[in-house]
This record gives sequence, structure tokens and C-alpha cells, in this order.
Amino acid sequence: MAQEDDSPTDLKPVLYSFRRCPYAMRARMAIAASGQHCELREVVLRDKPAELLAASPKGTVPVLVDVDGSVIEQSLDIMLWALRRDDPDGWLRPARGTLDDMLSLVAECDGDFKRHLDGYKYPERHPGRDAPAHREQGALFLARLDARLQASRCLHGDQVALTDIAIAPFVRQFAQVDAAWFHAQPWPRLREWLTARLNAPVFGQVMDKYPPWRAGESGVRFPP
Repeated sequence: MAQEDDSPTDLKPVLYSFRRCPYAMRARMAIAASGQHCELREVVLRDKPAELLAASPKGTVPVLVDVDGSVIEQSLDIMLWALRRDDPDGWLRPARGTLDDMLSLVAECDGDFKRHLDGYKYPERHPGRDAPAHREQGALFLARLDARLQASRCLHGDQVALTDIAIAPFVRQFAQVDAAWFHAQPWPRLREWLTARLNAPVFGQVMDKYPPWRAGESGVRFPP
């Protein structure tokens, strides 16, 4: 079972987060599922606090600062940090395949698929890019996910595992760009899977809205 910090000062890791960021979503879900608790500091990305930049000059979220001062700057590493402390739902133990298999699929999501997602969703940020072409390239990855889901309810078997949690926020973002187009594609299993991920209690648990954190203030206890 996960243990809360019972030290006299009740120190907890600090998580810098942004509610709508898919990387932050997956980190928050892993923290919540593992039973860990942290001090969540909601960040306004156009006005990043100095404390975030001091901890991680890259200036992106999520960033976790552990009680010993160590910094974890990547969302997948935060997921692994939390789940290796406690993994009550077995997200690191897929019914089919291995942890390395899961990490390989997540790497595909975070690599080419994320690049095409950005080109599709934010064409104004990438002058000269062809948004429809990025959509079609991103769709190749989604079609592969749908094919995987023909054999099981989740990406590595019938039980939710790391890949489902790590990838779903990005599929959600892709689907929201043009919902009518997404729902017209021949991906029934993918849509069922995405609906299940978004309706899962852990997703709702991590999507509460919090006011932006300001220096000198306490963050909020997360999960609540």
C-alpha cells in the first residue's frame, strides 16, 4: 500500500502542472492511481513562475520536485516514479507484452505522432506545414491503435496499463481538432477505447480546475 509522508514538516513532492497539457494529464493520473500525494502548482504557461524555471530551465510541464530536491522533468519518468512506488492497478504489468513493449509504443506516440498532432492542431505555429497532410500521417498511428484494439479492450490486453494512460490524452487532443472528421473514421474500437479512458474515474479525478499558483502561496493537495 502507498504510504503518505508522516514527517513532522509533512513535506510532499511539488508538481508543476497545467490542466489541459496531455503530458501533465498522464503524470497526474499515474500519481493519483499510485496513491502518492503532492503539492500541485497550476502554471500559466504564458507567465511561468521563476520557481518552475529554476527547477527546470526547459520551462515545460509537468515537472516534479521531490522532497530531496531531485527534479524529474519528463512526464513518462514521473509516471514511472509514481507507479514504481505503488502500482495497485498493475499498470506496469500488462496482460500482453512487457514494460519495454509499452515504452516502445509510448515512444512512437511521443515522437512522430506528437509531431503530426502539433502540425495538425497548431498550423499557425508551424508556417509552411500542411495541416491536412499532418492529419493523414497522424491517422496512420491511430489506425494502428484501432487494429491493436481488435484483439483486446486495451492496448496491451484487456486491462488498462501504462500505454493506455500515457497515450489517451494525445488521442483525445487529436480527436478534438475536428470531432466530426474523427468520428467519421473507420476506428470503432479506438473510439470505444477513448470513451472508456475519458469516462474512467481516474481521468475525472485529475481534471479539476485550480487557480494559478503564485509565489509565496501554498499549492493544492493533489489528489484532493
